[in-house]
Amino acid sequence: MKPVPGIFYTALVVLLAWGGAAQAADEHGIFERVLEASGSFEESTAALEKSLGESKFTLHAKHDLKTPEGMQKARVYVLTAPTYLEAASGAPANTVSAQILRLAVYQYGEGRKTFINMANPVAHAMVFYSGQKEYAKLVESAKTVAQELRAVAAKVPGKAVSVQLEPLRTEKTLNKFNGDGPAKMMAKWRNWEESQSVITEGKPEEFAAMVGQVEKALAASKDKGAGDASGWKQIAKIPVGANAVYFGISNEYTESKCVRINSDFRGDGKTKDAPYPGVDHATALPLEVLVINDGKATRVIQYGEMWRMQLYFWDSGYTAFAKNTFVPSTIFGSIEKALTP
Repeated sequence: MKPVPGIFYTALVVLLAWGGAAQAADEHGIFERVLEASGSFEESTAALEKSLGESKFTLHAKHDLKTPEGMQKARVYVLTAPTYLEAASGAPANTVSAQILRLAVYQYGEGRKTFINMANPVAHAMVFYSGQKEYAKLVESAKTVAQELRAVAAKVPGKAVSVQLEPLRTEKTLNKFNGDGPAKMMAKWRNWEESQSVITEGKPEEFAAMVGQVEKALAASKDKGAGDASGWKQIAKIPVGANAVYFGISNEYTESKCVRINSDFRGDGKTKDAPYPGVDHATALPLEVLVINDGKATRVIQYGEMWRMQLYFWDSGYTAFAKNTFVPSTIFGSIEKALTP
């Protein structure tokens, strides 16, 4: 007996849909949209700040990005969660990038509607805790803190959502992340740990002094605007345990370049009144500078910016990377120069 074409077609469509859903469920965005706000940018940021103040999260800093032409507003919140810090307290000091949490409120698309997204804690845990003995426990802790961030954002008037945003990767890819496709060679095939570049190094007992040196250097540095990469602003300073300090830094050059380049080859969300959909990558910022004492030495570290740019901005497209290969090296060199005694 031959199958009835209509029934066969329907079954095939259902199976394909299931397969697509399963594949999508296996992919994790480095960002996640968590709210479609019903109010304005100003109303939404005020509501989010109220919600954060009532939560168990520690708010370390908030920072308004300088987007191209100031067309769209974007504000980043830098956070930690005491329970997540405790869960990760046994992890090596150089994994602290996973423990810094970020939310952003931004204007996007037709009518410049307001949205909230987060730097996805689960995807970050899969990158920075890869190979750790307690990897499974740490990923579960990241899932818990991600849900807590969604709950905080859900108190802002609007529609709570959970949408994984590009770049999307599987857990296996995140565990071994060393760049994307043919651009791996640009990141020199290095994973996150191999991409931690030492700016200065000293003795373990010099940890506090070297933290002070970084803070002093950043205080002396001045952001010179979107056309000049040479100045920096300290956005946040966060001690993580006794042997690590995270500095979040930024400048107008980096913010403008990141948003503009990510927007160039994107069609989704690009409208006449909101031409920069790359603002939905706001939680890629600020950049990290780490001061780490591993018991053998104290090191001031930054990431290879080509590796970091691929982690957060690969959806810009290979052409965008090829056209702007100088940007990561310019940023990297500027940080190194600013922080080298």
